[in-house]
Amino acid sequence: MAKTEVILTSNVIGLGAESDQVKVAAGYARNYLFPRNLAIPLSAGNKRRLESLRQRRAEREAHEYNTMTELSKSISKLTLNLKVKTGDDGKMFGAVTAGTIADELQHQFDIHLDRKKIHLEQPIRTVGDHEVELRLHGEITGKLKVHVESTTPKPAVEEAPAAREGQRTEKRGRGPRGAAAAATPGGEEKPARTTRGDRPERAERPKTGRAPKKERA
Repeated sequence: MAKTEVILTSNVIGLGAESDQVKVAAGYARNYLFPRNLAIPLSAGNKRRLESLRQRRAEREAHEYNTMTELSKSISKLTLNLKVKTGDDGKMFGAVTAGTIADELQHQFDIHLDRKKIHLEQPIRTVGDHEVELRLHGEITGKLKVHVESTTPKPAVEEAPAAREGQRTEKRGRGPRGAAAAATPGGEEKPARTTRGDRPERAERPKTGRAPKKERA
């Protein structure tokens, strides 16, 4: 495949930036780069444009550096809230990817960020708080707080039978057997019932008999 050498006039991702001299396929240069004014053929006349291209490149990179520095400071103060569906065991259906985060940044904060700048070692698969690294520009990095929350309602917890029985007893006003006393409508307390073994012994009654007759004087 025939190659040709060109001078880039714009930043072309994966190829180079302004003023770079690169070799590309002749068809690629002729059909893509030249029609879009992304490059010019390498020639003695075009080499004179290199200085102006280098100056334009320096201005562009300085602007990008300042922009990404400010963006890093702004993003560090934000928390991205994501709502996901989970099963009864709390596990997520699917995962949160760099593309998901890029879409939600644009939706929630109107921040347009290439998903390639969002660095995830692996997709987020658990609810809770996470910190995501952003590689914005060269040595400029940032941190984004991501809060993942489940939208699945928690299953209702049934009460234990003993707790339900205690509530019924309380509603009916019945205390447990052997209670010390129960309140009466008048505010007085009834003595608790006692068992036969708890009753005090009755005092022995004196035996009754006929009174002795008085002697006549």
